[in-house]
Amino acid sequence: MSFLITPDDGSANSALSPTALPGGTGPAAPQMVPLVDPAALQDLSAQLESPSVAKGFARDYAKLWDQRYSCLASALGRRDEAGSLDAALSLKTSSAMVGGVQLARLAGELEDAIRGGDMERASSLLEDIAASGSETVDELQYSYILGEN
Repeated sequence: MSFLITPDDGSANSALSPTALPGGTGPAAPQMVPLVDPAALQDLSAQLESPSVAKGFARDYAKLWDQRYSCLASALGRRDEAGSLDAALSLKTSSAMVGGVQLARLAGELEDAIRGGDMERASSLLEDIAASGSETVDELQYSYILGEN
């Protein structure tokens, strides 16, 4: 299982290290969040009763990442709350379905900021979302889409 370290500055260091994100049991106890949880894809495969359909979903998710991110960034740039919320919900849901735990959590934070009317906070999450999204797509392609034939 791969993990990603997200230091306080939001930069990504390694796809093989644990990630500390806010939400632990205290200020000094961040919660460890995996980059990708392969069990989610196994569950999706079982629910669909088709490993090939689940793999196709993961492949489509990876192919659509740039488009999904561009849509989100554009909506946030226009301060379009409805469009931003739609893009955040789409990102959160689809990321959770493919096991993109860290990205789904960041998208949830984004959703909360948008719902709270804090578009500055929402925009400030874009850099972390971009990094996590790229790492998630790389991990899916390496471990799931290409790694299992």
